[in-house]
Amino acid sequence: MKIPHLALVAAAAAGFAGTALADSLVTKASFKGNEIRLYEGPLAYEIVSDGKTVVPKTVIGIELDGKCLRDAKSIGATNGSMRDIEKTPVYKKASINGDGASAKADFGDFEVRLVARADGVAWRFAVKKAATIGFENASLTVPAGARCWFNRTGATGWGNEETTPEFADAEKLPNDGGKIFYLPFVYSVDGKTVAVTETDLHTYPIWNFGKVEKAEGGMKLSPSMAKFPKKTDRVGGWGNEKGLKSGGRWVRITEFDDFLVKTEGTFALPWRTFVIADAPSKLCEADIVYALATPPKGDFSWVKPGKVAWDWWNCFDNCRIPANGGCNTKTYERFIDFAAKTGVEYVIFDEGWSESLNIWRFHKDVDVPHLIDYANKKGVGIILWMAWAQVYGEEEKVAEHFSKLGAKGFKVDFMDRGDAEIATFLENFASVCAKHRMLVDYHGAYRPVGLSRTYPNVVNYEGIHGLEQMKWAPANKDMPRNDVACFFTRMTAGPMDYTPGAMLNMPYGKYTSGEGKRFPGSVGTRCHQMAMMSLYEAYLQMLSDSPTNYEKNEECFRFMAAVPTVWDDVVGLGGCPETYAAAARKAKDGSWYAAGLCNKDAREISFSTSFLKDGEWDAEIFRDAPDCAAEPTHYVREAKSVKAGEEMKVWMAPGGGFAVKFTRR
Repeated sequence: MKIPHLALVAAAAAGFAGTALADSLVTKASFKGNEIRLYEGPLAYEIVSDGKTVVPKTVIGIELDGKCLRDAKSIGATNGSMRDIEKTPVYKKASINGDGASAKADFGDFEVRLVARADGVAWRFAVKKAATIGFENASLTVPAGARCWFNRTGATGWGNEETTPEFADAEKLPNDGGKIFYLPFVYSVDGKTVAVTETDLHTYPIWNFGKVEKAEGGMKLSPSMAKFPKKTDRVGGWGNEKGLKSGGRWVRITEFDDFLVKTEGTFALPWRTFVIADAPSKLCEADIVYALATPPKGDFSWVKPGKVAWDWWNCFDNCRIPANGGCNTKTYERFIDFAAKTGVEYVIFDEGWSESLNIWRFHKDVDVPHLIDYANKKGVGIILWMAWAQVYGEEEKVAEHFSKLGAKGFKVDFMDRGDAEIATFLENFASVCAKHRMLVDYHGAYRPVGLSRTYPNVVNYEGIHGLEQMKWAPANKDMPRNDVACFFTRMTAGPMDYTPGAMLNMPYGKYTSGEGKRFPGSVGTRCHQMAMMSLYEAYLQMLSDSPTNYEKNEECFRFMAAVPTVWDDVVGLGGCPETYAAAARKAKDGSWYAAGLCNKDAREISFSTSFLKDGEWDAEIFRDAPDCAAEPTHYVREAKSVKAGEEMKVWMAPGGGFAVKFTRR
């Protein structure tokens, strides 16, 4: 959903002006070819991978209690190692390898910490006293000659982390009207691919980039962060009613303070994280975002990932009871019966199950207690949608009440902010939901920043230009371009609430959302949609179309519904943000799923099945039919025997895709 423009803090603020680069090395962390170096005079960092500079020297700094500390002098530095192999409760791999090197430089009131791993490097500030953090100069220098992939939002009014991707060479990065570059920001240079993002964020604004200017070694992107809210106003429905005492749809900022956050004691800022890979396709294998986040405390074995039948996208169509009905008890029973019959773990009650923006009073036509009981008896969990303004300030009350009612979790929407206050809410609500064993899907929120490791019950985030955009898309919508790029950009930060699974598939350039936007579909082929089920990470993966449409396309649906949402391993198979994406994932039962999708240009690709290791495997394949350019719903399903290590060739139509399940013989 839409998010408001962030309050920009210019990197050239007083005390941080100047471009002189540091030349005195303080400390560094190196591991398996990746190295991050810290300099002073002024403070700066530099990143090298296999001898290639992937981030030239870039000046950084922090303002504490009104004092700019760009030129602070170190009073000591230490180096260390990291080693931790941990099983993961909810993740894309069964375990992660924590091997790496660490370093720390002491500057009195603050520290700079460094980490190097095989999959990237990171740095962070850590404040050693209670302080007001006025500004953090977390700039980035993109090397000259780099090819960049990114998403931006508008400079004024509303911003939106769901924008479509842009591509540019470093020297031609757009600098129009102060637009914000959202993270992850991805680029390739000298055979290395770098994804810039962050992790382990607590009570702090998210990190994005604003101003672009030429600098030594490349182009410098200055940080853009939201200052702390000074005044807010609750807003009701789409009519923008203001001045509510409680509830509503948004809690919007009407006035910002002059600082980012005030700490109460020692405080670690987020890790400024640089995923480094030998090819764009290998970004999906990296663990650094997860590995550097705060580990979970307590038992999360109760967290049950899975698929979700969803009502909002398809407007209950083709399954309304009666035929002219909609959001009512009988229609929801139909959704629950469908989920129970097909093994879908959850049903979401999206907006409409309660009175308008009032979760404490049920809609007169929806018997929520009966439906939750009805679903639980059939082994289906109910997840309740709510706007965050209805939860804010009553987090414990909401979690306790609806857990006692028997609901299994919440889809929380319309946070639409990136300041420290919203970050605190996201963590607090995750904590109280964990206490009451409730799942959380943060829709209408920014991308993941490590919270899914700390609280594994946080099973998804939006922050993506997903399938919901097709409800109002124009005929020439280039969704295949978006779908390819976000695999490399947005997904590098973590799971994404894209909501795939459309059965009404339309040719590129000929899209229509149907009567009154009640019959949305997708641009591209059926196999393009099927590929997303294993290609895209989502521990809670929505099936966006209606039960009736899935019953009409049972062969495809059965395959999609059986795809896991957590995995034992992942291997990137090829592609880049401008062409196609392909990957293979290992399921916990030992089977493998391989999938790929492409942009609007048809192409044939080949990939090695060496990820199968050894032996012979049965492959169930869904691929584009020869006439898919004109008839995107057409596909070919076939079975064949594959020997591990063989090359597989697959042709993809315009906006096409493929999905394969490998089962050992």
